[in-house]
Amino acid sequence: MSKVVLITGGSSGIGKSIGEFLIEKGFIVYGTSRNPDKYTESKFPILALDVKENRTIINTTETIISKEGRLDVLINNAGAGITGPIEETPEEEIKNNFDTNFFGPINVIKSVLPQMRKQNYGLIINITSIAGYMGLPYRGVYSASKGALELLTEAFRMELKGFNIEMTNVAPGDFATNIAAGRYHVPLKDDSPYNKPYSDTLDLMNSHVNNGSNPLLMAEAIYKVINKSKPNVHYKVGEFMQKFSIVLKRILPDRVYEKLLMNHYKL
Repeated sequence: MSKVVLITGGSSGIGKSIGEFLIEKGFIVYGTSRNPDKYTESKFPILALDVKENRTIINTTETIISKEGRLDVLINNAGAGITGPIEETPEEEIKNNFDTNFFGPINVIKSVLPQMRKQNYGLIINITSIAGYMGLPYRGVYSASKGALELLTEAFRMELKGFNIEMTNVAPGDFATNIAAGRYHVPLKDDSPYNKPYSDTLDLMNSHVNNGSNPLLMAEAIYKVINKSKPNVHYKVGEFMQKFSIVLKRILPDRVYEKLLMNHYKL
């Protein structure tokens, strides 16, 4: 029996690549978007879902279960970027980012768990970020939201063990997607004390995305995770140095690691 997969944010970027790859492997795939009418050419159905609106989450989950009779894999991929000095980031934008990157995935998870318990099987993959393993300058809010989802997954896994439901994190590094276009950027202000370092860091971040890895690498990694009977707690996908930076954080003194990051961002 083909597994039924729900991918939030499956209309573009990493989510789209994962969906198209899984379709080729024989999976039944549903993606989501806030504006599904824009994606009539998609190779798999795109349903209306906004992770900040719980009613749309419930409607989409119920639609899939009604049609397919089961829901085997949830890939929590929908997310939003945010950059800027924390001091100058509006509180509503911080809350909006957590609503998308943290509270939204929680509500999607809650919507699929009753069905997964009923069928005595399920796999939930939370797409986080290597940035969630460290506090990055001018990406602090993003790092915090993705790091929170990483820790939540660790706790959730233990709570779900008795139901034969697995959960894991897959943390990508920089990939060539349109994420930069959808980020909230704190405006650069001429009179801001952060103007030059923030501007320089923003240029560096955008160049990393523009020169990022092929999203197909994420699709292949997700496929391998789905086929594991007992997935690990954490997976990292990206360039060697991006993944190695997490190792360095574990073994280096805090101040040394902080200095490495500041040197990298030329701060």
